[in-house]
Amino acid sequence: MRDDLGVDVDVPDRVDRIVSIVPSLTESVAATGKLVGATDWCTHPHDLDVSRVRGTKNPDLAKIAALNPDVVLANFEENREPDLQALRDQGIAVWVTRIRTVEEAFESLARMFEHACRTPKPSWLREAERVWSDLPRPETRRTAVVPIWRRPWMVVGSGTFTGDVLRRLGIDNLYEGHEERYPKVSLGELVSENPDLVILPDEPYMFTADDGPECFPGQKTVLVSGRYLTWYGPSLVEAPGALAIG
Repeated sequence: MRDDLGVDVDVPDRVDRIVSIVPSLTESVAATGKLVGATDWCTHPHDLDVSRVRGTKNPDLAKIAALNPDVVLANFEENREPDLQALRDQGIAVWVTRIRTVEEAFESLARMFEHACRTPKPSWLREAERVWSDLPRPETRRTAVVPIWRRPWMVVGSGTFTGDVLRRLGIDNLYEGHEERYPKVSLGELVSENPDLVILPDEPYMFTADDGPECFPGQKTVLVSGRYLTWYGPSLVEAPGALAIG
């Protein structure tokens, strides 16, 4: 079978041992009972009890190999290709997802469960599809900037899952037309954009009530869980309600 990048992946007919090096994919497959390894950043579900293999950008390749996985789940944006190739070179099946829209999330996850995990499509994925298909058409549209880092300031740019999530909820990312997916911009430029909303997630930079909003005086700032903006797993069921920004 081929993963989302079109790479042939030799996944065994029976999969019993999965390592995930992407937090949202970890949450997605945890209920299968097949997960044996995950990154230090995989925080959901909260009671996850598996071997930890460091981070998404610096996975412990030797520890992953020692876990003898049938497949490793990765993502084109969160993981580095040299690490993935190093795993492939050891004969480990690596399934890479590429998800930039809500629709791609549904398609990619369905394929991942069927072909990489060898498990039925979970009920939460069917429910997420229903929730997003039943969304009412927004009566009005608003503009937003979405900082994801400071010192230097970085924002959500073009072709991102986050941008598509917000678009479907009636919020247009002012940097959607930028040539970069996550451009660096000055604070002065962000303020001058004068968006309807400044959306401040808690990851990858943890914006808080005391760290972030003070940079945008007179503008409406909203603190949100990054899990609902960037994760494509069970959180998709709750995301529309959680991101109902008044």
